[in-house]
Amino acid sequence: MTHADKNKYYQKHPGRTKVDDVLKQKILQKVTDNNLSCVLAEEIARAGQVTLEETGVALDLLNINIVACQLGLFGYSPQKKIVQPVKDVVPGLKDEILQALIGGHLPCAAAWEIARKLNLPRMKVSAACEALQIKVKPCQLGAF
Repeated sequence: MTHADKNKYYQKHPGRTKVDDVLKQKILQKVTDNNLSCVLAEEIARAGQVTLEETGVALDLLNINIVACQLGLFGYSPQKKIVQPVKDVVPGLKDEILQALIGGHLPCAAAWEIARKLNLPRMKVSAACEALQIKVKPCQLGAF
């Protein structure tokens, strides 16, 4: 979705898609100024035992903006993206990234898994991707 689609996120989903009431309430309790951070979305998903994708669909249907991406890729003001490319990508990290590519992109879920596996901050993985000129997508919450 583009900036022009802001507050029309629900249009990404079929008309019959509904938000679970319990999930909706958990989300609405955490929303500030119609925004929810990626980390809070992750917490809600874990606590509610739902997937990040389900949480993202609920956010779309509720027209809530996802901010402060944990990979630093979107949702920051005023610059939007805060991640910066690293000067040198550690060889082990580069190998993990290249092995996890799908269609030339690194899925967000794969970036998180690489960070967990190598015991690195998630933003270090996205910084390596920036240096390698690899786009991280799709987002687990459905952003982009």
